[in-house]
Amino acid sequence: MKALYTPFGIAFGVMGGLIGGQIFKQLWKLVSDEEDAPGARQSEYGWKEILPAAAIQGAIFAVVKATLDRKGAQGFEKLTGVWPGD
Repeated sequence: MKALYTPFGIAFGVMGGLIGGQIFKQLWKLVSDEEDAPGARQSEYGWKEILPAAAIQGAIFAVVKATLDRKGAQGFEKLTGVWPGD
């Protein structure tokens, strides 16, 4: 029964990445007045710009992904009576 959750877990992970990316992009626009965050291979940015942007992006991604995965697991348990983890 737990194996049935695997495709849902993958879908929640993909959705989490997409949603987290959009949240980060909007937040970055508000904070920096720039359209896109600095990338690691953009020579005009230094470590002081690149690392905080990456840390914020990673934190947002992780929180959104964990939230969707947890809610998905709770929904799966409600429907089947089986927790998909453990």
